[in-house]
Amino acid sequence: MANTISLNVITLKGEDAGTVEVSAEVFGVKDVNPQIVKNAVTVYQANLRQATAKTKKRHEVHGTNKKPWRQKGTGRARAGDVKSPIWVGGGIVFGPDGNQNYKLSQNKKEHNLALRGVLSEKAENKGIVVVDALALDKISTKVFAESLKAMKVAGKKNLLVTDIENENVIASARNIESLVVTTTDNISVYDVLYFDNIIVSKDGIHQIEEALK
Repeated sequence: MANTISLNVITLKGEDAGTVEVSAEVFGVKDVNPQIVKNAVTVYQANLRQATAKTKKRHEVHGTNKKPWRQKGTGRARAGDVKSPIWVGGGIVFGPDGNQNYKLSQNKKEHNLALRGVLSEKAENKGIVVVDALALDKISTKVFAESLKAMKVAGKKNLLVTDIENENVIASARNIESLVVTTTDNISVYDVLYFDNIIVSKDGIHQIEEALK
């Protein structure tokens, strides 16, 4: 197997700008175990969960402490107060308390393998759009939207990968529908699977490559 593979490069105007050579160890991986990819997605989604679910325990329920009826002589079961867990509207015994922890982890080697696998599949299906340079002279959503049309990716779910210092591009892209901006060190397996296209500069693709070697 060749050590490198070629990816087409275009300009922001959609013009051909040659090719870029990238490592086959990162963008040409075959037969990655699907379970590893599934694990990576599960970990990502679990770590996004927040412990916002909470139920009230008996002492937190608003209500009177008065005994509903006398202890004996009514023919009914004994009852202490209306906040009892066995009463409708009473406290919850084993409900979520707002402190539950959903965090999961995956070892770095396995995660990187999963990421290389999905990036390789995306590259094979022409889903990685390499731009010679992601740069704008000024902030302009209109100009960047026209660039997406020129690159024939407008209207699709696109992930723009750039440096955090690239302020003009980030500010121009952030209001475009179905386009999400992230940095080269913050790409997840879920992102690669979810978005139709990964838009990245030549420098950015080499940064991703170096991080996953």
